[in-house]
Amino acid sequence: MEKLNGKKKLRVSVFISGRGTNLKSLINFSNMKNCPIKIVLVITNNKNAKGIYIAKKNKIKLSFINYKNKIKAEKKILVDLKKYNIDLICLAGFMKILSKKIVNFYNGKILNIHPSLLPKYKGLNTHKRVLKNKEKFTGCTVHLVNSKLDSGKIILQKKVRILRNDDKNSLSKRVLKIENLIYPKAIKKFITANL
Repeated sequence: MEKLNGKKKLRVSVFISGRGTNLKSLINFSNMKNCPIKIVLVITNNKNAKGIYIAKKNKIKLSFINYKNKIKAEKKILVDLKKYNIDLICLAGFMKILSKKIVNFYNGKILNIHPSLLPKYKGLNTHKRVLKNKEKFTGCTVHLVNSKLDSGKIILQKKVRILRNDDKNSLSKRVLKIENLIYPKAIKKFITANL
């Protein structure tokens, strides 16, 4: 941990698989004065993830995890997390499910952002399912990760109204903007409540 006005900054690893918009939002947050986190490692399972360029541009260490062999992949993740003394993991569009071993090792220290108002619409294809069921609202949720998919304690949620002409792409874009806004707020709330 690094010092922040006498307090220690949490060393954070962000896990990504895609565009990295939440990663960018978290980096911007980490660069703010008096921010309680420092992003020291980005982990990805996708060599073509656009988020890689965001990590490189911000000179953040990067680790590629090959999931062809899940046991080896998980071992490498644990080695990397220990090597960089990671205090908190932030999943940001990471399209792999962490094993119980990692979840247990970092129990209470893994956050995830999910594009629905949990406990509704866990898992994949949330926007498609939300529209199919003619919901009036959707949104996003930052929650703690436990051994059950999208089932951990909710830290912060924000509603998004579904418009009449929404399709899954337009809805996805609007929810993503809200994700980018609430993830830093959720981290702040989580740290304040737990430290």
